[in-house]
Order: sequence, then structure tokens, then C-alpha cells
Amino acid sequence: MTRQGSEDAMRGLGMCGGRALAWCLTLGVALAAPPAVAAGPAVVVAESRRQAVVEELRVSGTVTAPRAARLSPAVAGKVAALRVDVGSRVVKDQVLVELDAELARIELEVAQAGVLQASEALADARRREADGRRLAGARSIAASAFEALQSEVRTDAALLRQREAERRGAQARLDRHLLRAPFDGVISAKLTELGEWIAPGDEALALVAERGLWIDLQVPQAYFPRLDPEVPVHVRLDALPGETLAARIERIVPVSDATARSFMLRVGVAGDGLPMTPGMSASAELRLDAGRERVVVARDALLRHADGRVTVWVVETDGGASQVVERVVQPGLGFDGMVEIVDGLAAGVRVVVEGNESLRQGQAVTVAGAR
Repeated sequence: MTRQGSEDAMRGLGMCGGRALAWCLTLGVALAAPPAVAAGPAVVVAESRRQAVVEELRVSGTVTAPRAARLSPAVAGKVAALRVDVGSRVVKDQVLVELDAELARIELEVAQAGVLQASEALADARRREADGRRLAGARSIAASAFEALQSEVRTDAALLRQREAERRGAQARLDRHLLRAPFDGVISAKLTELGEWIAPGDEALALVAERGLWIDLQVPQAYFPRLDPEVPVHVRLDALPGETLAARIERIVPVSDATARSFMLRVGVAGDGLPMTPGMSASAELRLDAGRERVVVARDALLRHADGRVTVWVVETDGGASQVVERVVQPGLGFDGMVEIVDGLAAGVRVVVEGNESLRQGQAVTVAGAR
């Protein structure tokens, strides 16, 4: 307060009297008091805690189909009809390729006629056997003659079975002139055309299943002992940027790639409507139990310095006033927005997670919130 201001205040006090005296004294104290010290910067804190450490392993892989086949005919023949094209979606047992089957149909007709002929011969032999049985009962025919009639029935019955087998064989050969889909899927390649001659072993079409797709991941061999079907897996696809899909381990293939020093982990993603196709790239994150408990803090609490130090600001309270103290820590694994602290910090300590960029040692702060 200036000298002139003090004199004015004293003159004002001199004018006070009676009940106004207390008010005047209060006014004088207020005018003479120094200004209040401003509060420190506002910060948000979080408490360090002890918990199990999780190691997040990031790997890449490829989307694969559970079933893929190169389709070839069972018999040789000329392509008479090609009922699908590349990209066609087909269902199991749908006819895809039809071969010229004229000769096979003729063979089937011959076989059917043979069955009819053998059936009639067997019926006639059984009628004559029945007549012979009556005559043999009346002793009007020799026993050897009746046995010959019985033998003829057995022979004709065997011939009928043979003709029926020939008919089934002819029918099967005719059916094999139709190339059918062995499972639901999409045609990924067409390797023949109308009029071409193809034979068993010649690839006509490529079929790939598009449901129940898998993702094959390449995992470093050092992690093989730590994997089991219960390990959580999260998958990311290029077709779904920023989105994470929960997956499950379907197969752990215990064959290591000697060149890459890795083994294959096959995972499945729930749902058939996902925008992924065989051959698409994918990435995944495996959450492995590190087998230890450590102090962890929020990732935002760590400050990394140019000299390699990593520090956190710890809030200490004394007599109701809060101030910050810098601690050098040794960080470990990071997971779920948290960081393992190997050394330098105990559990149950409040550390600054927001507003820690420009603090000074021993600086007073105001705790504005916690998370």
C-alpha cells in the first residue's frame, strides 16, 4: 500500500466511532493484508497399483479358407456344358461341368436290357422249378431232373445279380460325366472351356469355401510353450480400419519353420459376414500372461527424456497442501494403457497423468481429479 493510501485509510479510521469501529478495523486489516498467493496448476492423478503383467505380442498372418479344391473329372470326355464362371457361388452337389455322355447312356441302356432279360429268365426258371417240385412229389420226375431245375434257378439268380451290378456300374459311369461341387464355396479359377477334352487329373475348376475362414499367424518359436487355446486373441483387418475383432485359437501347429524360426497359429473369427477373403493380410495381438506381478501405472504418467531417463511426477500432500516430486523409474511391458514399473515406484502412490508436461520439482499443484 502506498504512503498516500495509508494516510487516507488512517483518516477513514479516525472518522469511525461507536458500532462502526469494528467494521472500520476489519476494513483496515483487509487493506493492509498482502494479496493471496495463487494456487498451483491443476493436475489429474491416478494411483499406482500392483497386478499381474500381460505381454502383448503382435504378429501378422493371412486369411485362409478351411477348404479349397482343384476339381477334376472322374472320367475322360469332351466338355459339353460349363455352368459356372469365375466368382460364381455354388452349393454342395451343384453341377458345375457336364461332359459328353452319349456313349455312357448307350452302355446304361444295354445294361438295363440285360437286367430285364436276366429277370425274365429267372422268372421262367422258377416256374419250371415249381412244376418240377409237384412232379417230384408225385414221383413223376427223376430226382436228378428236379435238381437240375433248382440249379438253373440258382444260375439265373446269379446272372440277374451280375446284370444288376453291370447296370449300376453303367449308371455310375454316366453320373461321373457330371462334375459336382464337393462343398459350398466360390469358383476362384476356371481352367477349361467348352469343347475341350479333359481327363482324370486335369484341373477344370478351383473351388474355395468362403465361410468359416481362418487366419494363419506366424508366431516366433520362443512363444510356443506359452500358448494354449485360452490365450485371448484380437485381430485387425485392413478392410476394417480401427476395428478390433475377438478371435479364438483353433490350432497350434507344432511344426517350426526352420528359415523363419516361427510356427503357425490358426485362429478363427466369429461371424460369416466379415469383409475378408482368402489371401487377405491380417494382424493379431496375443495377450500372454507374463507370469509375474508388478507395480503398474497409466501410460500417460511416464515422461521420456532426451538423455534416456524415464520419470513420473508423484503428488505428495503435507498439511493439506499438495506438491510434486519427480521420480526416476524403470519401465517394463506395456498393456491396456498401463506400463509395468520394474523399479523406482511403489504401489498406492498418486502420480500425475494429466498436466505433467511442464511441472517443476517441489511445485505446488491442485488435484483437479483422479482416474
